[in-house]
Amino acid sequence: MVGENKIKKAITVLIFLFPCLVGLIVFNIIPILQSAYISFTDWNLISQPKFIGIDNFKQIFSDDYSIRAILNTFKYAVFYVPLVIIISLIFASILDMKLKFVKLYRSLVFIPVLLSWVVVSLLWMWMFNADNGLINYLLSLVGVKGPAWLFNKDTAMVAIVIASLWKDLGYFTIIILSGLQSISEEYYESADIDGAGRIRKFFSITVPLLSPTLFFVGIILTINSLQVFDQMFVMTKGGPYGSTTSIVMEIYNNAFKLSHVGLASAQAWFLVVIILILTLVQNQLQKRWVHYETV
Repeated sequence: MVGENKIKKAITVLIFLFPCLVGLIVFNIIPILQSAYISFTDWNLISQPKFIGIDNFKQIFSDDYSIRAILNTFKYAVFYVPLVIIISLIFASILDMKLKFVKLYRSLVFIPVLLSWVVVSLLWMWMFNADNGLINYLLSLVGVKGPAWLFNKDTAMVAIVIASLWKDLGYFTIIILSGLQSISEEYYESADIDGAGRIRKFFSITVPLLSPTLFFVGIILTINSLQVFDQMFVMTKGGPYGSTTSIVMEIYNNAFKLSHVGLASAQAWFLVVIILILTLVQNQLQKRWVHYETV
């Protein structure tokens, strides 16, 4: 009797899950498997795919455009990830204080997150305009002639990182703020009794107890940074001279502009592997510095 009830419950669950399972299989699992197969073929979206083995993966490491895109993506991540973590931590610490109108400040910080990347990119394209942009105008006030930010290979990536920081800071500030507010005041009260100063309390209490939140933020930021596309596509189109072409942009160009779908699929799987490896490495390293509070 008990076994029959379990079978009935299982059938009921499957009936309710069936529509979702069909969608998952048709729109996720099957395309993923097809993409894996296509990565070993030469296909232009028109003719029949031709199996060529691992040639596409070899080309990733021999093609100058592909290598440049990989280096650009890591360059972006190296600057973007630490800056977001540090500045978000500073903002969250400020917003955790008992300030007047603090709820208003928290809302203002989060507003850029609600904007689409197209809107943000167009806004910062105007900000970085060489002739009448706000950034160069402010620099001129202190006697500095601003560069053509988006048309100079030495400054284009800097401009994209700044725009990305402005949009994403609010999201990660709120996450870190929630982590700060979960830390019990008892730790700080005990530290006050021992005569610890603000800096000592920050590094001895706040950072260790906030480390699980920082670990989560670091994982999400790493994954996001390696998939950067929108801001580069809108602001610079990958230029000047390919200095802001990312891996995802190279995938887009190969798939939809050059019709090298097999190579694009191989690059996509290469990106998946890189993200997986970095995530596993971060997960292993977190054992050394992440401290989970025990009750």
